[in-house]
Order: sequence, then structure tokens, then C-alpha cells
Amino acid sequence: MSRRRTLGTQKKVALLVGAAAVAGGGAFFAANASNAAQTTQEARTKAAQDSGVCQGLATALGNNQRFIEGQRANPDAQSQARIENREAVVAEIERKQAASGCAVGESAQDPQAQDPQAQDPQAQDSQAAQPPQQQGAGDQAGGAAQAGEQVCAGSTVTLSGEGGAPAASSNQFPVGTKLRVTNLDNDKSTTVEVNSVSGSCALLNNAAFEQVREEGKFLIRRALIEKVG
Repeated sequence: MSRRRTLGTQKKVALLVGAAAVAGGGAFFAANASNAAQTTQEARTKAAQDSGVCQGLATALGNNQRFIEGQRANPDAQSQARIENREAVVAEIERKQAASGCAVGESAQDPQAQDPQAQDPQAQDSQAAQPPQQQGAGDQAGGAAQAGEQVCAGSTVTLSGEGGAPAASSNQFPVGTKLRVTNLDNDKSTTVEVNSVSGSCALLNNAAFEQVREEGKFLIRRALIEKVG
């Protein structure tokens, strides 16, 4: 065998070994990058769960789904518009679940929202249309409270995902009622007007929730809710 052919063979072997090393290194770095991404996602998910973000989003999703079910079960002339609005809210909440590392589509309903009239939007609209002096015995315990009196004791507060000026929705108070919501964990308060029906005693829209929230949290566990007007 000539010296030229021997060197050529050795060079080919060296090139093959080098290529294999590069390929192996690439696979190693790709695996490391994949593992790092998975670790980051797991850490983000755990942080979201620990801070109550996932629970808050699940509650908001469940309350909106409950509202949609109620509208479909007892439709009126405005039901379709309400349903379309809340479906957009549901989509936004699911996007936030994905961004926070929560289980997308996971929902839970606020125990305080288990009220028969929450399933009957027509009854709520009818009640809201009555003059205040005629509501009397027809009000629920929370709605019959005197101005400035604490209502819905023990309720948690979350957000609906809706935009617009600060406002709230409720299953216990007619449209036009003013509620003051205080986050006892940071002593921040907001006074808002109820402008729609939901599945909670007080469900704040995005702007109102921003005024009282703790950074990174989508649920107020210790809330003081007062009827002020």
C-alpha cells in the first residue's frame, strides 16, 4: 500500500471520528437544552400553584362557564350576546393558564356561587329592573344588607378577565349596586359598581382586580366585601 493511500485512509477515519464527536456533542447540548426547558416549565408551574395563580384562574374559568350554562338553560333576548362575551373571557383565562404553566381548561367553581338564581339570569334581570323599595323579601341575604355592612363573609374574590373601567359582576346583587372589596392581605381596596351577573358574590374585572391584587396572584383568599350603595 502506498504512503499516499495510507494517509488518505487515516484522514478519512479522523474526519469520521470528528463528525461523530460533533454530532454527539450536538445531541448532548440539545438534550441539556430540552432538560433545562422542562425544568424551567416545572418550576414555573410549581410557583404558579404555590402562589394560588392556578386556583384563581380555575375558579374564574369555572364561574364563567357556570354563567354560560345558566344563560343557555334560561335564555332571553340578550343571552347570545352575554354568552359570546363570556366565551371570549374563557379563551383569555385559558391563555393565562397556559402562560402561567397551569393545566389549560382546568376549572373550579367558587363554593359561595352555588346559588339557584345564578342559573337563572332572567330572575336576576327582573330583580335588577325593580325599584329598590320593591325588592325587599325577594333579595337574597347578601343583597338585603344595609349600606356599609359586610356581605358574603368567607368569599374569595377573583377576576372575570373582562376589560373596561373598574367594575364587578355578582350573583347576589342587582346591576347598579356598589361594592367595596378589600384585600386583607395587602389592605388595598376598590369600590366598584355591579354591571352584570356572574356565578360569584363579587367577581372583579381586570381593571378592578389590578387595584387590589397581590403581585402575581389571581385570587384574593382573604377578602372583605361590603355593600356601600
